[in-house]
Amino acid sequence: MSDTIEIKVRGYHLDVYGHVNNARYLEFLEEGRWALFDGKLDLTDWQTRGLSFFVVNININYRRPAALGQTLKIHSFLSRIGRSSGVIRQEVFIKASGELAADADITFVIADSSRGKALPLTGDLAREFEIFQPRK
Repeated sequence: MSDTIEIKVRGYHLDVYGHVNNARYLEFLEEGRWALFDGKLDLTDWQTRGLSFFVVNININYRRPAALGQTLKIHSFLSRIGRSSGVIRQEVFIKASGELAADADITFVIADSSRGKALPLTGDLAREFEIFQPRK
């Protein structure tokens, strides 16, 4: 299952060169992850259960600049669930041209909030992510 959102590039997103600042892409990607989880994971319930979602690694590639007024499409999907971590793949496209502006792999863990230690992604916890797996 994937999710796509759109973000219009505003003046405050730009750097001195007139294109989206690299740090802004991190915010755009985070917005995409929130949209991916909206209505699919009950994060309030997770807090009650003492679970936390932690990003532990971001690997981002900047492919081409995006400029003022352009609309970006951020496509997010779960690309892998392992025994102790998962990876969300995100791609940022310039809507008008369809060109890839950036792509990223976001590695995450689910942790016990009280201890801050990663939990194995097995059993009931793994089943919560089944909604994100592609339909067969």
